[in-house]
Amino acid sequence: MTAIAAATVASTLAACGGGDDGSSSSAEGGGENEASDIGVTEDSIKLGAHYPLTGVAAPGYSEIPTGVQAYFDCLNKEGGVYGRDIEFIFKDDAYNPSQTSQVTNELVLEEEIFAMMSGLGTPTHSAVVDFLNDEGVPDLFVSSGSLLWGENPEEYPMSFGWQTDYLSEGKIIGEYIANEFPDAKVGLFLQDDDFGQDGEEGIRQYLDDQIVAAERYVPGNTNVGPQIAALQAAGADFVVGFNVPSYTALSQLTALQLGYDPQWFYSNVGSDPNLVGGLLNRFSEGKVSDAALLDGALTTGYLPTVDMTDNPWIQEFSRIWDECGGEGELSNYRVYGMSQAYTMTQALQAAGQNPTREGLVEAVEAVGAEWEGPVFAPFRYSEDSHLGTSGMTIERIVGNGSEEVQPVRTTDIGDAPIEEFDKEPATPPANGIPDEEAYEG
Repeated sequence: MTAIAAATVASTLAACGGGDDGSSSSAEGGGENEASDIGVTEDSIKLGAHYPLTGVAAPGYSEIPTGVQAYFDCLNKEGGVYGRDIEFIFKDDAYNPSQTSQVTNELVLEEEIFAMMSGLGTPTHSAVVDFLNDEGVPDLFVSSGSLLWGENPEEYPMSFGWQTDYLSEGKIIGEYIANEFPDAKVGLFLQDDDFGQDGEEGIRQYLDDQIVAAERYVPGNTNVGPQIAALQAAGADFVVGFNVPSYTALSQLTALQLGYDPQWFYSNVGSDPNLVGGLLNRFSEGKVSDAALLDGALTTGYLPTVDMTDNPWIQEFSRIWDECGGEGELSNYRVYGMSQAYTMTQALQAAGQNPTREGLVEAVEAVGAEWEGPVFAPFRYSEDSHLGTSGMTIERIVGNGSEEVQPVRTTDIGDAPIEEFDKEPATPPANGIPDEEAYEG
């Protein structure tokens, strides 16, 4: 967009988060960078997050912030956003809600972050969503598909989802099974919280008559024998799991012991074969060495994965990891983190040269639905919805990767229809850095 030369106009725009062109380099002719809000200085923007870096949920999830950090480090080398470096501070909550509250207090009150991004987990982030909204801290792109962060912006005006919500995912799964497996006797294996409840609600919109049993587990209780045995006794020959990766491994090992071999369908959260393979090896003390038990299982996808070596986003993220990453290899969890960081960069560019917390939220609501990136389907951001991406593929797990069996279909919560999405996927811009115009609302 045309650079704004008049400082008075630039100051007016800054009040609502506006400014000049959102390119990574310093804005030209748009006035000087200012310390425009908490966590924003002339040369930096401070963001915060909480993750399980230790504890039972650490495998896999602890890699997400390393992907975020690698992306921001490469972004900073290219000039950051409006000449500001992105400072990313993430803290360990061990997937413990009380610890999430503690580290979030530190991030907001001591570190004085501009915004939270990518806070991980339904039970953990639920413990801090009220605090963040009460403090007026933008709470962007929560790493959870719970409806809590996006369904009701009036209740939580500062919070936004990012990934496909679990209810919409359940609808897409339910429709697929109803069409492709109309005679299946379906059993549900569900985490006993919003994660499992939302998934079940979506599935039942299409499969209620086919469901013969629904079994729930409480996170932390690793004995799932009663639940798997009950599904077997009910005659379920097709089991859908809305569970985290450790319970994918536990359900597979328990079924193996029981001689139970249904068709499995795991929601996206619990289906990474590399992580599940490692958990299977650990839980079985080496008796199961890899993810071979998952071969043929179905799952969903909303991002490219590392086995898609011809995908331009995976190629770009591989370059970023090689240049700016730490130890280890690029993983699907690091791809997830980089993808979130890409969306966060779009949001910061849209918020303008001198962003404010209020202006950042307004920008996401106003133009976020137009953003393209590595996600397969559009975001649903508006004043009325803070829900994230709207669609998914269906995949079949093969080895340590997957193959597509149904292309992207999109939907929304409630009775919104499921529709084919046939738009060509976006490709990465130069250097993997978006170039969004500032929202001038």
